[in-house]
Amino acid sequence: MPASVRIYEVGPRDGLQSESAIVPTETKRELVRRLVDAGNTTVELTSFVSPRRIPQLADAAELVAGIDLDAGVRFPVLVPNQRGLDHALKAGVRDIAVFTSATESFAQSNFGATRNQVLTVGAAVAARALSEGLAVRGYVSMVFGDPWEGPVGLEDVQRTCLELADAGVPLISLGDTIGVATPGQVRAVVEGLNAAGLGPDRLALHAHDTYGQALANVYAALQCGLTEFDSSVGGIGGCPFALTATGNLATEDLLWMLEGLGISTGIDLPALVKTSAWLSGHLGRSSPSRVVTALT
Repeated sequence: MPASVRIYEVGPRDGLQSESAIVPTETKRELVRRLVDAGNTTVELTSFVSPRRIPQLADAAELVAGIDLDAGVRFPVLVPNQRGLDHALKAGVRDIAVFTSATESFAQSNFGATRNQVLTVGAAVAARALSEGLAVRGYVSMVFGDPWEGPVGLEDVQRTCLELADAGVPLISLGDTIGVATPGQVRAVVEGLNAAGLGPDRLALHAHDTYGQALANVYAALQCGLTEFDSSVGGIGGCPFALTATGNLATEDLLWMLEGLGISTGIDLPALVKTSAWLSGHLGRSSPSRVVTALT
């Protein structure tokens, strides 16, 4: 097991994007401040996506303008295309993520384009961002299963990840978008990508807990050498464009397991639990996190 891992906190973007009631920008900024105060060193802020597509994120530029980008914390934003990158650059963003799909059906549902088109756009955005001096991360969705297509072939995952890597993307997050993965699948995919030339230092895991397997999948990924994991404060969020997708892995649940393994994250669990309780009050419902429920 590694001595430490990096937590890539996605709550402000991936967590809030599915909320039907618009969360005020000031509340989002306060959430970010609390996450940083708890010790998070990477907090994904928002996405420069069309407000018609995701109204919750229509305040992306306003949100970024109120964040201290010199605070020594990574504040990546998701950009879906060149126009989104234009907006991100104008806002002064220094860290972006690009998003692709391992399956045709999800590419059509999420982007209204073919998988190859989505991959071409993502690779081009990544290459341009790198040339502008930005840090870049890649997301690949539907790595372990697709609600329309079922199981996803390893070859499709390898091809998608390798094209992002060829565009210069240094780290790729493997998305269990609908939460169907099992530890054996995680190991098989990681080993398959290792064989294709992408070692564990080039990979992260983005787990959803639909079938209660998220922590087990993280454990399997740790055994395979991965040291970066995506999670969401309080377990909020999901994917509005994927049938059956439920909440992200709760950061608190992940921290509880990692601390029990003696793996350091630099994040203060009690402070994060307080933040989740505060956020639940603003969202008007209790947190799905088991650890938050147990400690509040």
